[in-house]
Amino acid sequence: MASVNLEMPPMEYETRTGMQEAELNAVKGQMGSKTRGVSLTWNDLWVTVSTRKSGRKAILQGLTGYARPSELLAVMGPSGCGKSTFLDALAGRLDFSTRQSGDILINGHKQKLSYGTSAYLTQDETLLATLTVKEAVYYSAQLQLPDSMTKSEKIQIAEQTIKEMGLQDAMNTRIGGWGNKGISGGEKRRLSICMEILTRPKLLFLDEPTSGLDSAASYYVMSGISRQKEGRTIIASIHQPSAEVFNLFHSLCLLSSGRIVYFGPASAAIQDIEQGSAGRIPTEEVIDLLVNSFKSSEEYHEIQNQVAEICEQGGEILEKRSHANFTTQSLVLTRRSSVNMFRDLGYYWMRFATYVAIALGLGSIYYDLGSNYRSIEERGLMVAFVVSFMTFMTVGGFPSFVEDMKVFQRENLNGHYGCCTFVIGNTLSSIPYVLLISFVPGAIAYLLSGFQNGFGHFIYFALVLFTSMMIVESLMMNVAAIVPNFLMGIVAGAGIQGLQILSGGYFQLPSELPNPIWKYPLYYMSFHKYAYQGMFKNEFEGLKFTDDLFGNNRTMSGEDILRERWEAEMAYSKWIDLAILVSTLILYRLVFLLIIKTNEKVVHARKASTSVLSNRSSQIMANSLPASPLH
Repeated sequence: MASVNLEMPPMEYETRTGMQEAELNAVKGQMGSKTRGVSLTWNDLWVTVSTRKSGRKAILQGLTGYARPSELLAVMGPSGCGKSTFLDALAGRLDFSTRQSGDILINGHKQKLSYGTSAYLTQDETLLATLTVKEAVYYSAQLQLPDSMTKSEKIQIAEQTIKEMGLQDAMNTRIGGWGNKGISGGEKRRLSICMEILTRPKLLFLDEPTSGLDSAASYYVMSGISRQKEGRTIIASIHQPSAEVFNLFHSLCLLSSGRIVYFGPASAAIQDIEQGSAGRIPTEEVIDLLVNSFKSSEEYHEIQNQVAEICEQGGEILEKRSHANFTTQSLVLTRRSSVNMFRDLGYYWMRFATYVAIALGLGSIYYDLGSNYRSIEERGLMVAFVVSFMTFMTVGGFPSFVEDMKVFQRENLNGHYGCCTFVIGNTLSSIPYVLLISFVPGAIAYLLSGFQNGFGHFIYFALVLFTSMMIVESLMMNVAAIVPNFLMGIVAGAGIQGLQILSGGYFQLPSELPNPIWKYPLYYMSFHKYAYQGMFKNEFEGLKFTDDLFGNNRTMSGEDILRERWEAEMAYSKWIDLAILVSTLILYRLVFLLIIKTNEKVVHARKASTSVLSNRSSQIMANSLPASPLH
């Protein structure tokens, strides 16, 4: 917390905040900001999940309430009471295993929460550890804010948002992560909020924003959130707040076992609950008593009246806001990803050092191969090592890419950019680094071993190595999109590569591969087949070798060796093998795009499928569930 001025006098702080708000208002007009806020109401909201034992289990049971503009509504309750599920239901983020019923209305209308109108902050902090606070917010602003705004206006909004959340003293500090000290946990949470409120959303959901923070950090996070309430509806779930944090709340929704124990002004909650429980220790019976007491109270009927009144008043239909265009987003993501790859030692630099060491080892072991009979096998062994194991080691960057995927999934879910821009940005930013780790070690190994002379032969060798590494990276991207756990992902990716290496035609010649599975289809599906054969043709075509094994000194052509020893398919040239490798690379990237695009559509379909049912459906569900509370 060193970057936060804990001793700032209240008057000075208020003056600074007022000046910041005045500066920001000059820019807000460019975003089409309106002064009227958003009223959110929910009536008889139920959420159930399927269980093996009892069929369906109620997570939320008949919740009714509202959230109004310029107010902070806190959702509290013990762990497992349904706070996160409640926020997910309001924000349309429930998964397919749940079933929702009841009425959720925005300004009295059933409408979808579109980009720019709402923001959702999860408990997980998914940030690029190599970026500074300023860079993270700047890049996010360039991605989210529309092209109708100038770059200076975007920068002004980014800087103003940083100041609003009290991060101005940490602007040039890297975020940091595992093994790298950076900003504190509270500052990371405030940074996450910064990146979500750049578009000035009128509805803000926060899932336990103080989780894992000490009392001081929690207060500064929540006070920063409270300062954002003007014209904005904020709903935050929170667990065991301090007295200082509790005093920041306007309204309180207290849950227990998915039911409302109290809803109303936060200041009156303690007195009402003490009256309802009559001083008894909270047990299941006391909770039932509190729930029933609340439902029979005047406050509950007032809530219903407020919900009806808000719905009758109505309000504007929220419209989706525009963000940067496809080209701008692609360029910004390319730039951001390049910076991250350059600063993250584990992404490419450690691999580069390892590849150089291995290339020196290969060059010294197979130094100056010559043209005798033994050199035939040695050239084959070196090609096999390069194609099999140097490309295999590309899995080393998998953990870093998994972190990239987490950031993408959060930003994509919040509508910052689409799948195509992410794939393009990641591909373009990785090409220079893969070229570096393929050409430099490739040149060392190629020159020391005395492979076939000629610049064209080396370029082909390096291009095959580069394309093969890009293919393995693409394979691991597909694995990351399906298996987000990096340990399981490395095992899965290594297993797939192992099968491709075995069926590639080197460790067992094509004529010796069993036809079922190994020959058809694995041999033709393995990219190693085309990498092996392309490199063999590049190395052996045009060379002459002396068969000095038994002293007969017979001369053999490289073409004969390709046919007889390596069983290469000579009907087409090595450039066809390279073209097939490039096509495989493109195919793998398209498959990756298809996977993440499918996941995106599933999320959108999930939001659509959780559109609320009628009150009659709610009553049917209520009648079908047992009367006793479920846990």
